[in-house]
Parts: sequence; C-alpha cells; structure tokens
Amino acid sequence: MAELGKLLLIIGAMLLVVGFVFVLLGRTNLPIGRLPGDIIYRGKNTTFYFPLATSILLSLVLSVLLYVIGRLKR
Repeated sequence: MAELGKLLLIIGAMLLVVGFVFVLLGRTNLPIGRLPGDIIYRGKNTTFYFPLATSILLSLVLSVLLYVIGRLKR
C-alpha cells in the first residue's frame, strides 16, 4: 500500500509541475494552442476547438524527450 501512495505522490508532483509550466507558457506570447493546423469552428451559440497541430507537436517533443531520457538511463 505504501508503494501506491508513493506513486500517487509522484503523479501529483508531475501534474503540479506540468500545470505550472502551462501557466508560464500562457503568459508568454508563444502560439501554442493557436497553430495553423488547429481546428476552430465558431457557430452562433457554440465553439468547437480541436488543437490538432499542437497535439502533434507536443507528441513529437515528448517522444524525443522520453527517448533521450531512456537512452541516458542505459
């Protein structure tokens, strides 16, 4: 049971760090979330937003980062 508690603390700390990074990125003028491939539909009473290009870019960056971390651990 103690291992589950440690895992939950680690996941919580990671979420805290990621949230803090997103807050800091939101204060900069980087176009994350407003890239040319993001889909935005604005109707009369609704707005649909799907960040396709941002998701692909984030996936590539995280894949490279995790690959490098994995290579360094060996």
